[in-house]
Amino acid sequence: MSIELKNVYFEVKDKTILDDVSFKIEDGEFVSLLGASGAGKSTTIKIIAGILGQTRGNVLIDGNVVDDVAANKRKVSVAFQDMRLFPNMTVGENVAFAMKMQKIKKAERIEQVDYYLELVQLKGFAKRRVDEISGGQQQRVALARAVAAKPRVLLLDEPFSGLDENLRDGMRAIVRELHNKLGMTTAMITHDATEALTMSDHIIYMTNGKVVQYATPTELYDDPATADVALCFGNAMDIVGEVSDGMFSHGSIRFPADCADGPATAVLRYEGIHLVAEPGSDIVVKSCLFGGEWYQIILESEGRTLTLTTKDPIEVGTCVDLSLSEGSYFVFPGADAVQEDKMGA
Repeated sequence: MSIELKNVYFEVKDKTILDDVSFKIEDGEFVSLLGASGAGKSTTIKIIAGILGQTRGNVLIDGNVVDDVAANKRKVSVAFQDMRLFPNMTVGENVAFAMKMQKIKKAERIEQVDYYLELVQLKGFAKRRVDEISGGQQQRVALARAVAAKPRVLLLDEPFSGLDENLRDGMRAIVRELHNKLGMTTAMITHDATEALTMSDHIIYMTNGKVVQYATPTELYDDPATADVALCFGNAMDIVGEVSDGMFSHGSIRFPADCADGPATAVLRYEGIHLVAEPGSDIVVKSCLFGGEWYQIILESEGRTLTLTTKDPIEVGTCVDLSLSEGSYFVFPGADAVQEDKMGA
């Protein structure tokens, strides 16, 4: 089942939450909606599900406009971040809830509950109380309940939030396996760029209620449309400078730029940065901290602090130049997209 948004707006009083959002998710695809808090991801999911109605524009499912179709008629299921399990029901009763509403016979419900609990690796948990199981297990119950409704479209609102990394890895594998096995179209909200890269067929990157880029993981990583997108993937930093005659410059930092002359923002990925001692350079090493397999280096250049990681230590006070590997930096016109220096996205 395909999902398409055409020129969708969502406005509350004088605030625009979604601003002319358009995209199409093909039947059977796994797509991630990625972006910072407030980008409009959750609102987009709720509009697809019919929980919210857009101010303008259209939602199409399998090519049919569903703007006036009730949420329970769209064959769309949502697993929310807060799970919304019924505390007064057992695990099995939670999973069976949608089937009960569909008036499926009790014997078939019991059989289906066992099937879906086994899919999420909770075989034998049907009679347990919700408050007797862990947070990670509750996430899996919420997922089983969502797919037990037999949706054609599964919407996931940050399904792995609050889980430690080991549990997240396990849940990612379960979600992707469910997607493949049940043949659903899946859209997942995430803040985690690595999660989006590893799980998705395509990624929708959103900023301030707009779709900034919609592409495959490889395309977003190798050819980001904006500085925000570039900063999201991998360990990177941004610097402001000027482009003149095809060269970006920030103090003594210079490298080629395929960008119009004027103010510009460069995003540099740490793995492509090599520090070379250069007496007289205006880039000075202020700190070098050991971090196990890497070193955190703090540089000062023209009054600005730059933070990056390297494999090799370098003495504090050393004047350095930055040598950049091809493909490890991106230059964008303007300086509006600059964020705080970061150790990673």
